[in-house]
Amino acid sequence: MKRNHRMGAVAALALAALVTGTGAGFAATPAPSTTPSTASSATPAATRSFQGALPAPTGPYAAGEDVIHLTDESRPDPWVPSSGPRQLAVTMVYPAVPGTGTPAPYTTLAEAAGILQRRKVPASSGVTPQTLSSITTHAFEGARPQRGKHPLVVLSPAFENPRMTLTSLATDLASHGYVVALVGDTNGDSGETLADGRTPPCAICDDQTKVDSVPANRALDASFVIDRLTHGNTAWPLAHLIDKHEIGMAGHSIGGATAAATMVADPRVRAGVNLDGAFKPAPLPGQIDRPFLMLGITDSHSPGGTDTTWGEAWAALGGCKKWLTVAGADHFSFSDLDLIQEQAGFPTPPLSPERGVAITRAYVTAFFDRTLEGIPSPLLDGPSADNPEVVFHD
Repeated sequence: MKRNHRMGAVAALALAALVTGTGAGFAATPAPSTTPSTASSATPAATRSFQGALPAPTGPYAAGEDVIHLTDESRPDPWVPSSGPRQLAVTMVYPAVPGTGTPAPYTTLAEAAGILQRRKVPASSGVTPQTLSSITTHAFEGARPQRGKHPLVVLSPAFENPRMTLTSLATDLASHGYVVALVGDTNGDSGETLADGRTPPCAICDDQTKVDSVPANRALDASFVIDRLTHGNTAWPLAHLIDKHEIGMAGHSIGGATAAATMVADPRVRAGVNLDGAFKPAPLPGQIDRPFLMLGITDSHSPGGTDTTWGEAWAALGGCKKWLTVAGADHFSFSDLDLIQEQAGFPTPPLSPERGVAITRAYVTAFFDRTLEGIPSPLLDGPSADNPEVVFHD
């Protein structure tokens, strides 16, 4: 394991179109998307400046951050077997003492170059690795950790999207007392910088035949990361912070399907969250008898919506389960991407990006508070006057 003190800070920009069912974004095309849940994008007419910032965490703690690199010697990389054993980049975010550490970057320069190159983001937008280097994450490298044991939450991003696109959720969970592992999909997204400094491009993003196999392969990654973080302290110097008996997982889009797949395969994961992702496949009755939250957009993820896997999953889930949709949201309302898109001057969905982030943070944290910590979470009991956009379904 090597720790990576990254030199550049850049962000992934959501410049429009959702590829149906996968969560792939970032297409910098002037034509509007035909996908109902996706905000259209238009290239700005003149070069503009860009300054970005993620929202500050809402909990009592600061968010510390560390990047680790892990190698699973037991299996080859599923997307590029010739590259050797599976290598992973993992961002650890943890409860920290306020006022300690130095500001953490959003991503590496090479990761930023990969996503901007893949999605052909125009220079006239003002969104370049250089301008993105000033994005504020509210996470701090080298921050002094809070004492005690804390639940672990594993996060998995959308298809093609690098792990940092869930940073705002990760920092907020950490501020409320969770250790968070953001796991990248090496060779399966726009780029993850590995221990040797390489940042391989996506090997499967143009091959839709691979999409359905992503959750099962990412589930193996998640279980491997859990193994390494809970068996001794060799993978991460702060692994002693983790309560290995209290583990949850959440994911956006195909990452939500990954959370379900991981729960099917790994009983250590006690609670799961799917943020607007089609289940690939939907769990069968009896496979998940632990708490599960489904939080998505209205059009496709309400009962009777276009994504039938949600109804199938709901019928099969056992234990405590919640099905919520958010009016006015689009697919990227549940990640950092709509917020960054707005800050770059591009169109956004009816639901303001700030509300999308706030709702995602509030309900995911409340869910893990209730299921992992045993903390009462009235927010999950029914409709709230403070969150009129959120609809509960039985």
